Amino acid sequence: MSFVVELSPTAEEDLERLFDFLIDRAETTEDLDRAQAAIDAIRAAAQHRLAITPFSFRKAAQNPAQRELIIPFTGSGYVALYEIVSASKVVVLAVRHQREEDYH
Repeated sequence: MSFVVELSPTAEEDLERLFDFLIDRAETTEDLDRAQAAIDAIRAAAQHRLAITPFSFRKAAQNPAQRELIIPFTGSGYVALYEIVSASKVVVLAVRHQREEDYH
């Protein structure tokens, strides 16, 4: 069984915020490429991993349908909060860097 994976508007805003953060700190063209690669890695991990095994990742709250996907990237990584909303659909609610305090 495969799940449809969608990003909420908030998650899309988080990706823009993370990308802007990386671009603001870029010093070389490689840093610019790495910023895009980070966003691409987040999207790919969410689409591929959550479509197949959304129940495999750690629970995020009292609600067992909300879970977190850890996305490694160059020595640290990102965390995607998502919810399994039906037997065939997963919605990514928010994305943050692992070193951020919380999602918002």
